[in-house]
Amino acid sequence: MTMLQMLRTSGRVDRKARPRGQILPYVLSLPALLACVAILVPFVTAAIYSLQRYRLNLPYLRGFIGLQNYIDFLSDPAFWNTFRISLTYTALTVVLELLLGLAIALLLRRPTRFHNAVSIALLLPLMTAPAIAALMWKLMTNPSFGILSYLVSLFGINDFKWASDPSTALFTVVLVDIWVYTPFIMILLLAGLRSLPRQPFEAAALDGVPASFVFFRITLPMLAPYIITASLFRLLDSIQQFDIIYAMTQGGPGDRLMVFQVQAYLEFFQYTNVGRSTALLMILWLITNILSNIFIKNWLRLRARAHHQA
Repeated sequence: MTMLQMLRTSGRVDRKARPRGQILPYVLSLPALLACVAILVPFVTAAIYSLQRYRLNLPYLRGFIGLQNYIDFLSDPAFWNTFRISLTYTALTVVLELLLGLAIALLLRRPTRFHNAVSIALLLPLMTAPAIAALMWKLMTNPSFGILSYLVSLFGINDFKWASDPSTALFTVVLVDIWVYTPFIMILLLAGLRSLPRQPFEAAALDGVPASFVFFRITLPMLAPYIITASLFRLLDSIQQFDIIYAMTQGGPGDRLMVFQVQAYLEFFQYTNVGRSTALLMILWLITNILSNIFIKNWLRLRARAHHQA
């Protein structure tokens, strides 16, 4: 084969391979594109519904009303009660789970067989569906035959109402949330602790540095990105909590636990008001977007400072 024939053959091969190489990136990105479409279509649909007067039982009244659903919420005391309860529930669950998860991770930071077995056992609540866990706790906290009610009565606290009393309903659902989701934060922080470099801790031990100084000046700053990541995941989940609260109290007693997701569910399925339900969910999306941006900016700032120090 002459040199000219070889060049012609290679040219034909390149022309055949080039289209394949140009198409391949688009083929590989197709699943991500389909996922974006699957997310954006319901989101845009909900945004359109939130601008309408749309009730399933009164379809002839459907029409565009602009921001009226949002204005009605902002002037409704029930909405601000939902807003306050949602933020209170989120703050309590995230802070308490973070403290407990960090404490357990510190106790199990050494990778021994016993610690590994305990960490696996502690993950069992996380494997339970939240709704199933809530029903289980609802039985255990039943004032008549619940095992937890019996244990509390041993300490002289009789007829403790748990979730059926407005004064203790929030405490009860927060307790269930802590039982279910603390292992999630524990395992993330445990992974972070075990991945930290050993040199700073060994140097502190050789210098006789107090344990409190090591924890607050070395461990916590190095663990901060993991703490922010775990807090962000739990914050986004807690502020959208539905399973535990609805399974235990359906938002009650009264409106004591009427968080965003429960109210949106009732607006849609009980009152058939699609417009108000989707408007409430859009407000929830805005709140979660603002909070997540704050956490992400802090995480990026900590990472940049860590790279700068390194």
